Amino acid sequence: MFARMAFAVLIALALSFAANRVAAQTPDETYKALGLDKSAPPDKLYDALVKRYNDPSQGAGKGSLSKFWEPIPISKYLDPRDFYQPPQSVEADATRAQCVECHAQSTPGWTHSWQKSVHGNLDEIRKLSDSDPRSYKKGLLTEIESNLRSMGVLKADEPLKEVGCIDCHMSVNKEHGQHKTELKMPDAAACGQCHLKEFSERESERDTAVWPQGQWDKGHPSHALSFKANVENAVWAAMSEREVAEGCSFCHTPQNTCNSCHTRHEFSAVEARKPQACATCHNGVDHNEFENYLLSKHGTVFQTRGDKWDWNARLSDAMEKGGMNAPTCQFCHMEYQGQFSHNMVRKVRWAFEPTPKIADNLHHPWFEDRKEAWVGTCSNCHSNSFSRAYLENMDKGVMSGIAITERSRSVLLKLYEDGLLPRQNSNRPAPPAPEKDGPGAFFQLFWQKGNNPSAVEYEFAEMWEHHKIKHYKALAHANPGGYTYSDGWSQLVKSAARINDEDARLREAAEIRAELKRISSTRLGGLLELNTPEKRAIAGAFGFIALLAGLGLLAARNRRKIT
Repeated sequence: MFARMAFAVLIALALSFAANRVAAQTPDETYKALGLDKSAPPDKLYDALVKRYNDPSQGAGKGSLSKFWEPIPISKYLDPRDFYQPPQSVEADATRAQCVECHAQSTPGWTHSWQKSVHGNLDEIRKLSDSDPRSYKKGLLTEIESNLRSMGVLKADEPLKEVGCIDCHMSVNKEHGQHKTELKMPDAAACGQCHLKEFSERESERDTAVWPQGQWDKGHPSHALSFKANVENAVWAAMSEREVAEGCSFCHTPQNTCNSCHTRHEFSAVEARKPQACATCHNGVDHNEFENYLLSKHGTVFQTRGDKWDWNARLSDAMEKGGMNAPTCQFCHMEYQGQFSHNMVRKVRWAFEPTPKIADNLHHPWFEDRKEAWVGTCSNCHSNSFSRAYLENMDKGVMSGIAITERSRSVLLKLYEDGLLPRQNSNRPAPPAPEKDGPGAFFQLFWQKGNNPSAVEYEFAEMWEHHKIKHYKALAHANPGGYTYSDGWSQLVKSAARINDEDARLREAAEIRAELKRISSTRLGGLLELNTPEKRAIAGAFGFIALLAGLGLLAARNRRKIT
């Protein structure tokens, strides 16, 4: 009896430890939003997180514009919770072992990846020596088992034997299941059952990105609501070219699945810690973070020295034990006040796009607190003075980009208000619903018909959505060429010059048309006013000529009748 009591105490302590560790890394704002106390056990926290995660009013599902679009075959892999249906071609009550046996033949790549993963080798983790940089995973495994016991998935004395196909694609610790009805593509909530700490951290992005002046909607921009941002975009919903539109979805899937960063089926932490893991999505004309990082001094050190770093060391040990001597994307964006978590937005200030509404409020305490958090992050490698100097440099540089963009915006808006855009009043079809028309808008980068958009509108759309953001991203990631010459500022100047030239051309053309109309109207009207002897004489002469012509035609007609 004493042994059973002692074991029960140990289990209770383990559950308490798991709850405390999750609570320590999950912001207070999330517990408040969920209506929970920070002492809530893992099962209560998980249930509350999943309830919100699956709630359409909280961002789940197809969104408010769903009537304007339909999923295509690839959609079921991008939003598996809403669109995936198991194949009906396999009739089997598959066992845990049969899943592996079958897929070793049908999809060997998946199986080989899983066999190399931690999921497929839990006992190897349990046997790691404390000197191994991966030994921290032993504590994670203990925490996961405590979570599963709290949820009733594991018995009090039952270890987690493995994480195989059936655990993720049907249910954790399940031994067999119906392939036609129970098979699923795991979403983030499925991962969160074991990885509760990471899931709650990621979900906390909804609660910590609350903009004080409403610059962005609550929880945006973030991984936690990335798919909501996608499906609530009007032009995305409006596009008939669904295959093109789903290109956006491929990078807006972190809300739906964890394998955007943790590639299936190995789910390697080493891979996820490297900057290349971010590159698939964080690149290109409006979010070229990866390119800017590689061209910064940080990226130079990573490219020249990163092969000597021990990537098995977790981020909190990366510098001391892993030999890291320059930051990665993950180090900077996952760090907050000395701790590392899957909440990537606790230091966000300029968000995805810098706007006047942000620039005008940078001295608000909400923004100042986040700037101080960045000073703390930068001070891992730089002096406090340098960190503050660079952040000040970045802010003022970004504001310069905003200013030149807003001047060009006013030029374009005036052209639109004056009706001077090319064929604005004769060949400007409205964009498809639910999109609304407007000059230089985001939709004009993805839809075109007639003279919508005009060339000057497309130029401005590129200016604010590409060049201004590139300018900001290069400043934020310390790539000087990216914000001065190669991209950024020089491209903003080019767009401003083109927009001003087009404004001058269109207005001069409008003035010429107005003058021609005035002259034409004046000449025609003047000839019809017979208010001088000369005009009356000319009119009389024209009348006499017309009379002679009429008599001549009449005589010719009579001769034809006689003959």
